[in-house]
Amino acid sequence: MKKTWSDAAPHESGFVTANGIRLHYLDWGGSGAALILIHGFGANPHHFDDLAPAFTDRFRVIAYARRGAGRSDAKEPYDTATLTEDLRGLMNALGIAKAHLAGWSMGGNEITAMAGTHPERVDHIVYLDAAYDWADPAFVAALKSYPIDMTTPASAMTSLDAYRAYMRAVLFLGVSDASRFEAFIRDLVVIQPDGTVRQRMSDSVYQAIFTTLLTERRDYTKIRSPALAIYAETMLDTRYGDSAQRAKILAWEQNHMVPFRAASIERVRRELPGVEIVNVSGTHNDFVFTSREQVVGAMRRFLSGSAPQR
Repeated sequence: MKKTWSDAAPHESGFVTANGIRLHYLDWGGSGAALILIHGFGANPHHFDDLAPAFTDRFRVIAYARRGAGRSDAKEPYDTATLTEDLRGLMNALGIAKAHLAGWSMGGNEITAMAGTHPERVDHIVYLDAAYDWADPAFVAALKSYPIDMTTPASAMTSLDAYRAYMRAVLFLGVSDASRFEAFIRDLVVIQPDGTVRQRMSDSVYQAIFTTLLTERRDYTKIRSPALAIYAETMLDTRYGDSAQRAKILAWEQNHMVPFRAASIERVRRELPGVEIVNVSGTHNDFVFTSREQVVGAMRRFLSGSAPQR
């Protein structure tokens, strides 16, 4: 008999009502100030299963699924202001007066807005390859020649094994132990009675959140919290696909992401005086796994420091 899979990560799972909707969260426990982790576009809080336990000796660590993602309610609207109020509502519901915030990818939108609009609720902020303004015209233009089809092929939806294999090839080539992201993969889909899978996030929600990502500009100038920005080496994995595919990915990285990354770093340094910049190896999706020790070390030093607020 095939053994039933269970999530072995050391967290508790729960729900709160925040800003009029039901949000799912994971709580790793721990003592000390709260550290809230916010996932990226189209993802879920299990992306932090491998990272979160490194902080529970000093912090209470929580991650949650933004509205429309994971097991949280899918309810319009999905603009940044609403998503930020969801975060504030989550903090209220959990009795958290003030927290450190760390956002990966799109999670940088919420931490930027929260620190700017509710500074009394935010301590330090950490951008996990998230100090990019995804609505910058340069990035929007770059997506027009994005070298990977963002539509999951039908062949990947025939079973959980097929879906895992596809996602691993696209997102996690650098992670040798698939168990480190297994819960993340499983929470992206719903397994059907016949063994096929379907995306948990509907197409309409996907498009609505994607529109927010690409149209709502960030304002770093209102932030007074100390900030750490960690940048991954590349957006995409240049080892993915056949030789022709790899050549396209490498060209896209060089022509678009290298200048966009440099411009983004220049902007955050200008608009967030005193920001700490850390560069690590890995891709946008896998660096928290492949460069885990460096990421953890940088975050622990930063979050435990006494950097003055701006």
